Amino acid sequence: MRIFISAGETSGDMHAATVVIELRKRFSEVGIYGIAGPRMQAAGCVALHDISELNVMGLGEVLAALSRIRRIEASVISWCKCEHPDMVVLVDFSGFHMRLGRKLRGLGIPVIHFIAPKLWAWGSWRLRKLRHSQDALACILPFEPAWFATRGIDGRYVGNPSAEVCIEGWSSMELKRRLGIKEEQTLLALLPGSRPQELRMHVPLLAEVLCRIRQHTPTIACVVPVAPGVSTASLDLLWQAGATPIRREEDGYALRADLAVAVSGTATLELALWNVPTLLVYKTSPLTAFLGQRLMQLQCAGLANIILDDTPVMPELIQQACTIDNIMAQVLPLLEDDKSAQVQREAFKLLRQRLGQSRVATGVVDMVEELLATP
Repeated sequence: MRIFISAGETSGDMHAATVVIELRKRFSEVGIYGIAGPRMQAAGCVALHDISELNVMGLGEVLAALSRIRRIEASVISWCKCEHPDMVVLVDFSGFHMRLGRKLRGLGIPVIHFIAPKLWAWGSWRLRKLRHSQDALACILPFEPAWFATRGIDGRYVGNPSAEVCIEGWSSMELKRRLGIKEEQTLLALLPGSRPQELRMHVPLLAEVLCRIRQHTPTIACVVPVAPGVSTASLDLLWQAGATPIRREEDGYALRADLAVAVSGTATLELALWNVPTLLVYKTSPLTAFLGQRLMQLQCAGLANIILDDTPVMPELIQQACTIDNIMAQVLPLLEDDKSAQVQREAFKLLRQRLGQSRVATGVVDMVEELLATP
């Protein structure tokens, strides 16, 4: 048996690697090939191309890399014509994968999309492309199957990767021990994002916020997780303000801080699952913000809030509202009044119930088996 699996960026490599491991457990004789990153390759996937060839950000980078991306697509299609794999699993990275999926289905190869594109947030005009690019849709947010069903696409909730990994990890006490701070000290986590443009926007802002908070609460400790691929030098202003770094890839990593200020993204969902009262912030370029306001179909930006019925349980300060004074006005109640924090913690219980604790890779490989058994 041959299976082709493709990821286009670092997070996809991580999620795809768990599927590769599960495939090798489930099928005794299987060859797994794909567009793969280091984790997929370590798990046993033979890389036809490395994800670094696709991992580009921003319109300018995409345009510059367009001819290379098209060559990779042509190479994959050529390989699939020759080898005709029994199954294709395309992980996230929907712009590239919806086009590729449609062409591979045209060769008679069944295609699973793992991590449904967030068309419920923006881009619903791409529904037709999604219909033609997959035979099965693996969703990681519990409301997605119903949303897609009303639009003529069958999806299945296979669990959420964050809910799976956030069950365990360091306790609050262990985190503080690793940071060398006292158990009774309040620990603030600051998460400025991981993309270059996010860091440029948020590092100076959060460094000033930390200085203000330390004036108010001199004993507070602060930790900043350093994401893979982010240089510590890009976070210098935070170190100068008194923050302590910690690496996300450390064994048992869990950011069970007392409160957090975090840039919108998967990290805010993880913080909710770790039961950390959080303020969500985000600033981007005026043009991107202008387009986003017109494309977004939801009230909230944070995944935890969206899953909780599109309600701002975790307060959000976006664009013009994302000022130092506004951030301080939201953070100080979390420092001074445990009732504000408790409101979030109560909502996070419901969040964990909705996400469940299913093993995501098991659900995806179940779908592989079902498609293989389909005449």
